[in-house]
Amino acid sequence: MGKGPLVLNKETIESIRKDHFERGVPLRQIARDRKLSRNTVRKAVRSGDTAFRYARRTQPRPKLGPWTEELDRMLEENQRKHCQDRLPLTQLHEDLAGLGYDGGYDAVRRYARDWRQNRFSHQPKEAAIPMRFDPGEAYRFDWCQEDVVLAGVATRVQVAHIRLCHSHMFLVRAYPNATEEMWCDAHMQAFRFFGGTCRTGIYNHMKPSLRRLVAISTGSFKPRFLELCEHYGIRPAACVPGEDWKEGTTERQLRHSRKDLFLPRPEAGTLADINALLEERCLELARSRSHPVFEGPAIQDVFDLEQQHLTAVAIDFDGCRKIHAKASTTCLLRFDHNQYSVHASAAGRSVTVRAYAERIEIRLEDEVVAEHPRCFRRGEILYNPWHYVPALRNKPCALRNGAPFRNWELPGALGRIHEALTSTPNGDREFVSILSEVPRRGLEQVEDACEKALDSGNVTVAGVKRLLTRVD
Repeated sequence: MGKGPLVLNKETIESIRKDHFERGVPLRQIARDRKLSRNTVRKAVRSGDTAFRYARRTQPRPKLGPWTEELDRMLEENQRKHCQDRLPLTQLHEDLAGLGYDGGYDAVRRYARDWRQNRFSHQPKEAAIPMRFDPGEAYRFDWCQEDVVLAGVATRVQVAHIRLCHSHMFLVRAYPNATEEMWCDAHMQAFRFFGGTCRTGIYNHMKPSLRRLVAISTGSFKPRFLELCEHYGIRPAACVPGEDWKEGTTERQLRHSRKDLFLPRPEAGTLADINALLEERCLELARSRSHPVFEGPAIQDVFDLEQQHLTAVAIDFDGCRKIHAKASTTCLLRFDHNQYSVHASAAGRSVTVRAYAERIEIRLEDEVVAEHPRCFRRGEILYNPWHYVPALRNKPCALRNGAPFRNWELPGALGRIHEALTSTPNGDREFVSILSEVPRRGLEQVEDACEKALDSGNVTVAGVKRLLTRVD
């Protein structure tokens, strides 16, 4: 088999020219000594090029040739998918092999590279303008979707990206969705993390579901979002179509964060644990990576200087979503596909739900009648048994079979009093009478009285109430 064309590097060409011009060696002898063709030696001597590289004009595809049409279809279909859902070339090679292709992966990779170049090379690139910002002048905000593992289950979450434009210090937080309260919480957590806020907030193109709060398509903002900006003294700026100069390197940041933070997928038991891991990782990257603009210092070093120019946050914004609803006569309120219990005093009445990122608060006029951790599953019922204690006065037997009281873990002394009274006549009614003292006197005081009653052997309602009276 004959040898293919040789690639001559700079050192070889320089050596050939020295032999010919300085030592007077004929071209024929140089070709014979170096085992090169005379045309190659003549080209090295007479040409002004510093290196010769051979590039094939046509790539032979002895095995891939019959499959190029099918591979074109697969590449086109893969390109139409969302960037997160696109298959890697290794998977396309396996799919092609499953159809009968017996060639190697490199041929598929080279063909896919040429396919992309031919597809996108004719598309004109819009010129970008490099941006520079003063310390504390602006931050960028954007959302994307990522996959995490929560309690062993792969879950897709909404991720907020907030980055300071000067120091490039950034924070990434994951949320179950991108509703109004999540927006507000993402800003408050970012300002806590940075130790202040900037004068301007730049918001990237948002998908339609996020425009309920920020109307990016028209370059305007919704009233609730403007309240947040006014509270922190921020001037919002929207990246509307045709003004991509404001966007800067936001899209690049999203790609890098996916590689640095979400590959492999972070795993934890709860979303709060995921966010703790992400925050720690953001700090590690800021300490270890040099600033992309200023040569030498790390991102953390530039941020330490910028932090002095941030606007301090005195009071957090009340970033809740408010809705009005009516509690049922069973003291349950439906919100966001789940049901939450409320105090018996709110049964059948109109209340206000204040939904935060991690909890919900339910108010009857100005009084808080329930507070629960936020549940993002569907069809769940979250009971607080203490909400139903006032209703037990007229229905003491419900203590045994009432849904709110199933698997109710009472504090130590109260639990032992309950066990002692269960076997006595009217034990349920007597124990309900003791429970009714908790809202008025406090759980700690009632439990202390129950402990003393157990020690004295006087396990009765009268004995417990007598001890409570002595405390008064």
